Amino acid sequence: MAGTNDDFLIFRPDDVDLARSPLRRSLAEPTYALGAFNPGLTRLPNGNLLLMVRIAEALREPVIDGRIRTIRWTPQSYALESFALDSVDMADPRLFSLRRPAHRILALTSLSWLLPVELTPDGRAIVAIHYDRAIEPAASYQEYGVEDARISRIDNLWYMTVCSVSAERHCTTLHISRNGLDYALQGIVLDHQNKDMILFEGKVGGRFMALTRPLGEVYFAYPDASPYAGGPSINLAQSPDALHWKPLDRPGIRGRKGSTSALKVGGGSPPIRTDKGWLLIYHGVEMRGAVGIYRSFWALLDRDDPSLILRLEDEAPLLEADPALTLPIAHQAYLPTPVVYTSGIADGGDHYVVASGEADLACRITLLPKALFA
Repeated sequence: MAGTNDDFLIFRPDDVDLARSPLRRSLAEPTYALGAFNPGLTRLPNGNLLLMVRIAEALREPVIDGRIRTIRWTPQSYALESFALDSVDMADPRLFSLRRPAHRILALTSLSWLLPVELTPDGRAIVAIHYDRAIEPAASYQEYGVEDARISRIDNLWYMTVCSVSAERHCTTLHISRNGLDYALQGIVLDHQNKDMILFEGKVGGRFMALTRPLGEVYFAYPDASPYAGGPSINLAQSPDALHWKPLDRPGIRGRKGSTSALKVGGGSPPIRTDKGWLLIYHGVEMRGAVGIYRSFWALLDRDDPSLILRLEDEAPLLEADPALTLPIAHQAYLPTPVVYTSGIADGGDHYVVASGEADLACRITLLPKALFA
């Protein structure tokens, strides 16, 4: 569907008014929007759609006097830290790693905050940009930013998970809203390096259910005869209250050896209930350069036991990056490989409205007929 009226960019870096950025309160250094991407998506009570857009704000002059600088939140103000250029590796444009012998230590080239962008019910036009409701770091475990919101509506409340980044930990935090627009931070729900936590849009057996994606430096090999490839994969967890989580014993979605996108897999859109089961869109990554190629696939999980995978479409991608969409802003691109990162879904009647981050640069909307998932 790429290139049609049903596949378009809706929000771009140039749409961000950085004069209204939370960083302006205390940071005098010139910045720019490196990306406006990976939006959470939900439908508001008034029928409009809401994107919760990740704004990655970066310094215009990151390197001064042989040192690379990064932005950090503190309770008093936004501050700058710097590292000697000869002490870092800058192969990935999104981050740099410190050349230290014991552990892989990273710093970011931008600080992320979340901007609510209200759309028309069909997702084709912007209604309002709610700078007054922007979500910025608010605790030491978010000192390097909040990233990649996912929003699920459950029992008339909106639950939003985000990745919170700091030197203390790389964790998942939860916000809750009563109207889909104003969110209150509830704190940490998953600890270090568990990304892509996404709540199902509805309970299973009276309990909250979520996709998770634990990360680590070591993974163990499957037997040669196994169809699975080792590496990051999608697990499941359940909770009585959305705050305290127990992983399910059975594994979830794993990369398969036959798939080109099995380097790692992770959750994308919140699983939504259909008459066939829980439908979710997830991402798979093909090894290519420092970042990899990201594509979107889909799966169907059992309604009563989501650890049972009823259908897994991991060969032909549901969505791939489309350079034609970002051609007008190609001069702002910084990733060397194609990336589409699906992060939200909403019911549109005979179709689904799907929100993705395109090229870690802009917000993409795709209208997918429900017949595709029959």
